[in-house]
Amino acid sequence: MVDKKREISRPLPKLEELDTKYFWEETKKKRLSYQVCNKSNEVVFHPRLHSSRRVGGALEWRTSAGKGEVYAFSIIRQSYHPFFKDLVPYVVAWIDLDEGFRLLSNIVCEKKNLLEIECGKRVELIWEEHPEICIPLFKLL
Repeated sequence: MVDKKREISRPLPKLEELDTKYFWEETKKKRLSYQVCNKSNEVVFHPRLHSSRRVGGALEWRTSAGKGEVYAFSIIRQSYHPFFKDLVPYVVAWIDLDEGFRLLSNIVCEKKNLLEIECGKRVELIWEEHPEICIPLFKLL
């Protein structure tokens, strides 16, 4: 019997979740979507079915240009998950998008450039493609 090595994949989100389903569907088209309340113009992220602050405020979807800056970050130097184990060191960061929402993601760069990452540094969206969805990641500008 031949032992085939299973390809190890990034953990992916549940695509059936009602609040986030549209968000993940849009990633297939490489669109980073967020919501805005049609009464208050408040930017809403993480996706949800209704405004959490305004009664009767409907949420509309918009598409981000995918540019922002690093709010905070951490360089991960040890990971036990099989997918991430081979990537160390890698960067997990909170990204403040220009449209006014914050997203937790990874900043992708060569290991020799890790020291270039700092709070306030500009980044832009890139995509990691999977059959069902794409994962929004970022790179330094």
